[in-house]
Amino acid sequence: MSGVIRRVIFSKLAPMVVGSPYNQAVQAGQTVYVSGVLGLNCETMKLVEGGAVKEAEQALQNLGHILTAADSDYSKVVKNTVFLDNIEDFAAVNEVYKKYFKEPFPARSCFQVAKLPLGAKVEIETVALSGTVTDVKS
Repeated sequence: MSGVIRRVIFSKLAPMVVGSPYNQAVQAGQTVYVSGVLGLNCETMKLVEGGAVKEAEQALQNLGHILTAADSDYSKVVKNTVFLDNIEDFAAVNEVYKKYFKEPFPARSCFQVAKLPLGAKVEIETVALSGTVTDVKS
């Protein structure tokens, strides 16, 4: 077999996707594309209470489970896109973010959007690498 292998990634420890047709993540070769992750409680499929900070914490925990299922982790993340329903939450969410991502930090964008699924305050979309990764400074 030649070419790039495409694999659907799924973790039972992370919430199911909200609707369809999409997956928690898809891996193509060594690259993992994680769909937007919300601060959902896996058991209840409801957003955690406590605002943007609590949702960010839960979303990043959910992200960790998906990354693990893809033979990846926070250190292998190359790009995050953070969507906020209120850009005023940027600094508070950033404090949570720093608990999960260390140097060398991934690339990142952050936007305020008009509305997120289920009325969420935070959604995080990720691109990561799977398997063995070597960091090289340029």
